[in-house]
Amino acid sequence: MMKLRYAIRCVACAVLMTVSAQMAEMRADAFGDYIEMYRDMALAEQERTGIPAAITLAQGLLESAAGRSALAREGNNHFGIKCHKEWEGKSMLRSDDAPDECFRVYDSAAESFADHSRFLQRRRYERLFEIPCEDYAAWARGLKECGYATDPQYAERLITIIERYGLATAGVPDAAGTADFIRSFLATAHVVRSSGELHYVVAVPGDTYSAIASELGMDAARLAAYNDAPDAGGIIKDWEEVWLQPKLDRAPADAPGRATIGEDESLHSLSQRFGITVEALRRLNPGAPDAPGTRLRLR
Repeated sequence: MMKLRYAIRCVACAVLMTVSAQMAEMRADAFGDYIEMYRDMALAEQERTGIPAAITLAQGLLESAAGRSALAREGNNHFGIKCHKEWEGKSMLRSDDAPDECFRVYDSAAESFADHSRFLQRRRYERLFEIPCEDYAAWARGLKECGYATDPQYAERLITIIERYGLATAGVPDAAGTADFIRSFLATAHVVRSSGELHYVVAVPGDTYSAIASELGMDAARLAAYNDAPDAGGIIKDWEEVWLQPKLDRAPADAPGRATIGEDESLHSLSQRFGITVEALRRLNPGAPDAPGTRLRLR
């Protein structure tokens, strides 16, 4: 009987690993297709404006989930650019930093890429153009410092994408065989980063806690527990933080007082973003629905 149970567990693990591998390949293909589709557009914007193609593509991949987000599919908005006062074009509402925020809608992806360049040419970002085009890390950190996104790890996400997919090499990788090129990068080591007193890595498409734990010589179940995850073998959300030690029971000093569950996010997503336990968030927000648009206290 015990042998039968063991065999069943082995089969289940093998199936899970196969499914995880297939999902990783599908995500790699999606990212490869996105780069192939928009690399020339990003390079043209680099030539025209001086904005690094690597930064443009990394932001597009992250903000649009490789073109799969509702904003990208329904509104051709690849960079999460909100309406702001000057926008007079079409728009759509989505939950982001607050419920039902106004986002720009374009007639084509080309319009989105061009508007992204115009957006970064505003005075708010002018100091970025003093940074050499090839210094993608300084550009990524500069975008965060200038307030492009409220995500505390936004710069590190962009840097991870650029380094993971070799986007800084001659702007972006060669278009031929990009999906295979990207798939080969999925097996490379994660860079350990720090946020305040905690250390973390950024999950790439198809990652699992088991795979990361194996790479870093950690116990998979313990790593999953650090991240409030019930299953060490489950696929992690693309580009989400994976904390390498227990998360905090309080918000970091530099975190905002409140945050909104955005589109395609959950209470767990905010927990990961700010390095706070799910239990602490629930204690601070009793009865709050775990749904996009919900405004949560962080302290």
